Amino acid sequence: MEYISVLAIIILVAIVTFGIYLTITTVANKILEKQRWDMRSKNIEITLPLRLQAYERMCLFLERITPNNLLLRLAPSAMSALELQTIILHEIREEYNHNVAQQLYISTHAWEQIVNAMNETVAVVNQAAADVSGEAPASDLAKKIFAHVIEKEMQPSTHALKVLKEEIRNVF
Repeated sequence: MEYISVLAIIILVAIVTFGIYLTITTVANKILEKQRWDMRSKNIEITLPLRLQAYERMCLFLERITPNNLLLRLAPSAMSALELQTIILHEIREEYNHNVAQQLYISTHAWEQIVNAMNETVAVVNQAAADVSGEAPASDLAKKIFAHVIEKEMQPSTHALKVLKEEIRNVF
């Protein structure tokens, strides 16, 4: 009889100990999950504005390197076609270098589209410059750039802007 009593007590203690263990681990897991959720929320509070700012800056970058906008801003300051080409390419590089860190906050696909748009814009400027003498007036190069842009179905940065807008819509 004593063995049965001792065995019953041991089983009862084991069941109570196991119940306490399950309760403690469940509570601990819930606390850890809440802490993870709080950290995620804080991260979102911090990174979401940074991401939105990156998307805004990259939209602005794409608008600023659009050939039409470049020419409106820069053509009056150049005397010759070669000077205008140099100024435009310098401006594109400066804009890019100023915004290159924004790639941390946007998707790889969007960043690739932005770089492609920039490279296409540079190619349009260089193709137009190849069609014009370096000593020609800057207005001749501007006309050639406009002609190359008109030949294309869409401006180089249009597709990249669409990608950015789609990603921003997905964020919200």
